[in-house]
Amino acid sequence: FKGGMMFSEGCHLVDRAVAVLGRPVKVTGFLRHESPIADGLKDNTLAVLEYESAVAEITLSGFHPRGTSHRFLEIFGTNGSARMQPYTFPSKLTVDIAKAALAAGHQVVATGRNTEKVAQAVGSSENLLVVKLDVTSQADADAAAKATIDRFGRIDVIVNNAASFYAGFFEELSQRQMDLQLATSLHGPMNVTRAFLPIMRHQKSGKIIAISSTASLVGFAFCSAYSASKFALDGWMESLQQEVSPFGIQTMIVNPGFFRTELLTEQSTQYADLTVADYSERRAQQEAFWASANGTQGGDPAKLAKALITLDKEPQLPLRFLAGADAIETAEQMIATLKQQIEAYRELSSSLAID
Repeated sequence: FKGGMMFSEGCHLVDRAVAVLGRPVKVTGFLRHESPIADGLKDNTLAVLEYESAVAEITLSGFHPRGTSHRFLEIFGTNGSARMQPYTFPSKLTVDIAKAALAAGHQVVATGRNTEKVAQAVGSSENLLVVKLDVTSQADADAAAKATIDRFGRIDVIVNNAASFYAGFFEELSQRQMDLQLATSLHGPMNVTRAFLPIMRHQKSGKIIAISSTASLVGFAFCSAYSASKFALDGWMESLQQEVSPFGIQTMIVNPGFFRTELLTEQSTQYADLTVADYSERRAQQEAFWASANGTQGGDPAKLAKALITLDKEPQLPLRFLAGADAIETAEQMIATLKQQIEAYRELSSSLAID
């Protein structure tokens, strides 16, 4: 294999390989940054990748990741090359939405990179179709649309919930990480929607729901990549609404506050590839905050899933749904700030017309 990834992603890939093969795995690679990774390896390490451009072989029974936030590992092998994707599990919110829709009597197409894991998480039902989908692949999205129509004959609601979290100060995030953030959180929903829109236009009906974030309402430090993807998602959805409403297609942006999903887990949160000394103290504070927030979020994903089912029963979807009391508070603060800025510069803003 050949492909860049965060060290934590490599950890989970190797753990999975060990579990499948039932034996130690040999990894050859080099570390892009100087930081040693000995603290991330178990005791049977034969060699450690300690220095930039150093090459070594490691035999191990599995990685033991712990706070490997600023390491980046490229793993190489001798048999061809392919980009390695992190081993992923279905999103809790996605699973809750699927279960809520099934409980309401709907037919459901549940998607994910690993169909076996999706099927295990959602459970069995004659109204359920599980389809492989990597949202960053237009071919996968097109195949999922075809499978949906072949099985159920139509599509009424799309819920775009694909997300990732590349956390870090902008100057420390690599372009690779910015691209990966946008690939999942923006281009992914676009790929899925592009695959299903011709069907909805033909039906003259359909609903497109995008799970966004309060990070699309206001920017947050350490969330520049994530906020960029969510602001873009909302802008695209607002424009799309005007484009497709003449075909009887409705859209809704959902802006959740903090919900107890897996987004902040070690498997889902990826920290910046680069380090800039001036940010060191604040970086440590931010990483401690986000780590401590995992598992303490106040929002219940199952309740959000049921709320979406309730909204689907309405004759008309709201253009935007603020999910959670904290989301409402964030929106109200944003509105108040915007009003203050309008009034502070109203005269200057209104004086710019051509005489």
